[in-house]
Amino acid sequence: MTNTEHNVELAHTVFEPRGRGPHPTILALHGWGASAMDLLGLAPYLGGGRFLALCPQGPLETPIGPGAVSYGWFPLALGGPPNEPAILDAAERLRTFLAEAEERYPIDPQKLVLLGFSQGGVMAYSLALREPQRFAAAIVLSSWLPKELAARLAAAGAASFPPILVQHGSRDDLISVEQARSSIETLRDLRVPVTYREYDMGHEISPRSLADLASWLEEKILSPIIAP
Repeated sequence: MTNTEHNVELAHTVFEPRGRGPHPTILALHGWGASAMDLLGLAPYLGGGRFLALCPQGPLETPIGPGAVSYGWFPLALGGPPNEPAILDAAERLRTFLAEAEERYPIDPQKLVLLGFSQGGVMAYSLALREPQRFAAAIVLSSWLPKELAARLAAAGAASFPPILVQHGSRDDLISVEQARSSIETLRDLRVPVTYREYDMGHEISPRSLADLASWLEEKILSPIIAP
C-alpha cells in the first residue's frame, strides 16, 4: 500500500507491507530535483515487498518550470566545496523525521536501512557515519562522500559501522565514477565494511544494479537472524 503523508517533520510517501509488523524498513532519500515519489517504486522489488519504505521529501524547493517545483536536501555547490552547514542541517531534519516515523509506523529498529540516490546518498552517508549503531545497513547509489564531511562526522571514531553497498555507473556524467572510487577509499580508511560495484550505465538505477541491490539486502537484512 502507498500513500502520501504531510503531518510529520517532512512530507513523505510510504509503502506499507501486509501484516502488523514490525517490518524491516528502508529510509529512501531522493536526489536533487526529485520528490518523495521518486524512489517509492523500488519498494515492491526489494525483498518481495517485505520492506516498509519511507521516502521523505527534501525541504529545499527548486523551480523546474512555470508553477512546478522539485526538491533537494542542500544547495548545489557548483564545483565548490560542499556546504557542510546545509548538509548537517538537512541531516538533523532527517533525524527528527525518523524519530517521528518510529512513533507512527511499525518499524523494526534492528532492521533499519538507509538508501540514498545522488544527493540523497550524501544524506545517507551523513546519517550512517554519525549514528552507525542506529542502522543495520546503508546503500548509496550514484553519489559521493565529501572527505571534509567524513572527517567531521567520524571524528569521534566508532567501534563499528554498518555494512554499506555503493553502486555507481562508469558512464555517470553528473557524478563521476572517480568521485565514487575516492569515496570508497575514504570509507576503507574509516574501516567501514563496504561493497563497491560499478555498472555500464549513467546516472541511474539499472535492472542489473537493482537486482544486485535486492540480493545484497536479502543477504544482509532478511536472511540473518538478529537476536533481540
